[in-house]
Amino acid sequence: MTTTTAPLDACTERMHGLVDELRRVVGRALPPELTVRLVAAALAPHLGSPDLLTPAQQEGDPERYRQHLLHAESDGSLSIAALVWLPGQHTSIHDHVSWCATGVHQGEESERRYLLVPDGRTGRLVATEDVVNRQGEVCGFTPPGDIHRVANTGSGTAISLHVYGADLARLGSSVRRVYQQPVEG
Repeated sequence: MTTTTAPLDACTERMHGLVDELRRVVGRALPPELTVRLVAAALAPHLGSPDLLTPAQQEGDPERYRQHLLHAESDGSLSIAALVWLPGQHTSIHDHVSWCATGVHQGEESERRYLLVPDGRTGRLVATEDVVNRQGEVCGFTPPGDIHRVANTGSGTAISLHVYGADLARLGSSVRRVYQQPVEG
């Protein structure tokens, strides 16, 4: 993954409005499961809007998917990133440092979700669900139980927005752990 950072003043007016909405939701300091649902509901109406992202925030990287950090609150309570996926690009299998709500802005993303089953010292991953997230669709998760792999299996560029309850400007990534590919049987 490559990361670029956009100062909020380089964001669109619609993004400024979204940041304000998300600040209100996150500022309520509700339990993570409820926060994720409310953040996803606030994000959904903006997805697919041509005035949400600047052209630079929609640029991919031919080598790997690209993360454009759009905003990070100085208190670490909230970060917003646009992830741009060219066809065939994918993440590793990973989990996260915080809750997250995501929505597909353009295209579609394929996601495989996993469960870590105790198995001796380390456990083993078992695939539990395959999901296709299409433009306008939102979802969310809270650790633990947030192990997945995301890919663009389509023929065009996919862009998704991710809202995290962590400071990505400081952390650089939302990934807590990376898991080895399980043997599928």
